[in-house]
Amino acid sequence: MSTPSGGWDEMYTASAPAPWDIGRPQPAFVRLADEGLLRGRLLDSGCGTGENTLMAAARGADALGVDVAAPAIERARAKAAERGVTARFEVASVLDLGRFGPTFDTIIDSGVFHVFDDDDRVRYVASLGSVLEPGGRCYLMCFSDRQPGDWGPRRVRRDELIDAFSDGWTIESITADTFDVNPVMDTDTVQAWLAVIRRA
Repeated sequence: MSTPSGGWDEMYTASAPAPWDIGRPQPAFVRLADEGLLRGRLLDSGCGTGENTLMAAARGADALGVDVAAPAIERARAKAAERGVTARFEVASVLDLGRFGPTFDTIIDSGVFHVFDDDDRVRYVASLGSVLEPGGRCYLMCFSDRQPGDWGPRRVRRDELIDAFSDGWTIESITADTFDVNPVMDTDTVQAWLAVIRRA
């Protein structure tokens, strides 16, 4: 796993916000919510400070956000209380989602898949599959090999997504998209893939 130096907790206690912690939902997930796709029992895998989870909950989803970073979960819970939004947040590894017991109709992943090395990527896909209902959909957004340069997280090729979800999944679409980020390297957007993946 490609953990930042100092660990994930420190990314949420530093004086400046992490590049991905933009204080609002990612536009791609807003579009999905507008289309009525973020519904039912929803899991936000690696939710950070909870913006995508809170948006889904505000739109009617029964939403749970999980993240390994306790400071991020504390901030997500505080946001839910401040906004009067009913959403649950738990500190947990996304490599062991099966411990939650109940399954979900929808999973969202905004920038988590690309942090894993090859071995943990296999574990992660299995973890997602352990909690997603058959026929349920995972909406996964990851850093793309279309992004120039070599800074930032591991770049993911389209064929890597296809390979990772080749057993027990159907990839319905992989489209080019962008992440909004706090300004890094003179840009406030980076190239991404948005994949819609159905559990067989």
